[in-house]
Order: sequence, then structure tokens, then C-alpha cells
Amino acid sequence: MMHGPEKSDSAIRAMKPVNKVAPAAAEWAEQRAGTEGNAGQPHTRRTQSRGSVSQGLDRVRTAARQRKKEKFTALLHHVTVDLLRESFLALKRRAAPGVDGVTWEDYGVGLEDNLQDLHARVHRGGYRALPVRRKFIPKPGTDKQRPLGIAALEDKLVQRALVAVLNAIYEEDFLGFSYGFRPGRNPHDALDALSVAISGTPVNWILDADIRSFFDSVSQEWLVRFLRHRIGDERVIRLVRKWLEAGVLDEGSWSVSEMGTPQGAVVSPLLANVYLHYVFDLWANQWRKRDASGNMIVVRYADDLVVGFEHEADARRFWDAMRTRFEQFGLELHGEKTRLLEFGRHAAERRQRRGAGRT
Repeated sequence: MMHGPEKSDSAIRAMKPVNKVAPAAAEWAEQRAGTEGNAGQPHTRRTQSRGSVSQGLDRVRTAARQRKKEKFTALLHHVTVDLLRESFLALKRRAAPGVDGVTWEDYGVGLEDNLQDLHARVHRGGYRALPVRRKFIPKPGTDKQRPLGIAALEDKLVQRALVAVLNAIYEEDFLGFSYGFRPGRNPHDALDALSVAISGTPVNWILDADIRSFFDSVSQEWLVRFLRHRIGDERVIRLVRKWLEAGVLDEGSWSVSEMGTPQGAVVSPLLANVYLHYVFDLWANQWRKRDASGNMIVVRYADDLVVGFEHEADARRFWDAMRTRFEQFGLELHGEKTRLLEFGRHAAERRQRRGAGRT
């Protein structure tokens, strides 16, 4: 399964490592991304609703920032008709329909009645998630195809709205070296942070790591346990479970798995970041503080990791520890895409003195 924008090897390479140095570049407070508009829609009501939605989520954001261990027991009420409308207006108008066959234009006929009905079903527990429709598209630069997941329109609306609510919490929790699929962050930001970090820190070794089939390997059981650290609203947990259990419809054949995040789902990137926040980010941050004997920098873009070290011994100990850590949570490093490289202006000279070949 593929999730989110496909990343070329060059893009991933370009945007990898950060930390211990340059917090201004690596951990600045990112700006929140605005909702994408659509031409020809009335703006008066949207302006009013945006204000009320923003105020409610600002309160959640402030609470999340001030009380790092608090569980939020009342979140679903923030999924309002106004927020669902914002989600609808942010969708691509010409996106292919999911298994429901409903297009953006179809749903826009009688939009307010449709949103009121959807809102009522979500809050009384009557909303049902539909399977993701899978289709295959050519993989750029190869003769292979990659799977593309297409969610039903109402699933997109509810997921987008809930992601907006959960982002108010998790954007206060996520660490500065996490860049993938977050509001107000992109590969260029990661590149800038990496550039500042390695130019201002003695880094001689780079661990370039990739997680094998990450989105398919996520343990749903562990994911829900991680969510419960912050989410005490069982209605929100049930919504996530519905999406995890909805499965995939492939040429009329329905399948469901206890592993992985929903293919093609709006919520998948956030769930992936939550998983890696607990499995990797917090752990790596502690390792850097407690176990590293020299300087260390980190950058993560989704499931692609770059960690820089001053000392080779630290790099190799971290690599071994990370492999063990991932195994505990059902993840595996990709053997062919994970490698340790000697780095820096004097790397070639040092290797030559040791009689080592080219990297």
C-alpha cells in the first residue's frame, strides 16, 4: 500500500537530518496551514464559522501546550457542521469517487442538509466508515504500478475534520525534527534545518535509514494505545477504529487487516506521525541526551530518517538500538536502503589514510 505523496529518492536524500544544534532552524514554531478555498463559494458564512472553529481549537491547543500529560476527554464536539463544511470546501472538486460513487458536485447538491445529517450520525454513533477503493496507477520511471486508495467522500470529510481537531493537540506534542505531512512544514523546511545543523555541528557519520513497508506494518493495537496517551474521548477512538477496520475493496473483493493504516485515508499521515512520535522520536531524543558521547542531529520525514553523529561508535550503537526498538513495535529497517556513511569535507582523506575504499 502507498500512503501520501510519493517521494523520489532524490527528494528524500535532499531533505534528511537535525537537532542538538540550531534549534531555530530545526524546531521553530511552524505556522498553521489554512483551509484551501474553492472559487465561486459564498464567503460570509465561512468567515464566521472559521472564527468559531478557530477559537475552539485554540483552547484545545493551549491546553495541550500547558498540560503535556492531560487526556482530552471531550473532543468530538469540536467536529461541528462548520468544520465539516470547511472540510468539504477543501476537497478537490474533480477527485475520483470512492466506493459510494459520490462526487464533490453530487454532495454539494443539498450540501447543508447533507452536512447536518452527517454531523448527526457522527455524534450519535450512526456514522459507518466505508472500505477504501483501490486502483492501480503507473509508478513514475518504472514499468510497475502502485496502489492508490480512494476513500468515500463522507469519510474524507469526517477524517479531515477530526485531523484538524487532533492537530491542535499533536502539533504541540510533536518534536521539532519531525517534518513529514505536518501543517506548515514541507521538504524545503527539512532541507533548511538539515543544512543549518550539519554546517554548525561536528558530524562525521550519517545514518540514512528507511523503514520497510512502514504504512503496512503499523500495529493497530499499539497505535490505539499511543492515541490513548492523549485522547480520552472514546468516541474519537471508536472513529479511528472504524477507519482502521473498514478495509479495502479491490475489484469487488473486500479485505481487512489488523496491521497498517487506512490506505489513501486523510487521517493516515497523522496516525503515522503519532506512531513514530512514540516509537522513534521520543526514544531518539532520550538516546541523544543519555547515551550519545558526542554531537548528534536528527531529522525525520514521515518514515525516512537521517541521524548524524560525531563519533562512529555512537552511530553503530544507535543503529543496533534502533533496530531492536523497531522490532518491539512490529517495524523493520529496510536492509538495502539503510546505510551508515562517513561524512564531511575530510571524509575521503580519512578513508584514504585508513586504506579504505570509496563509500
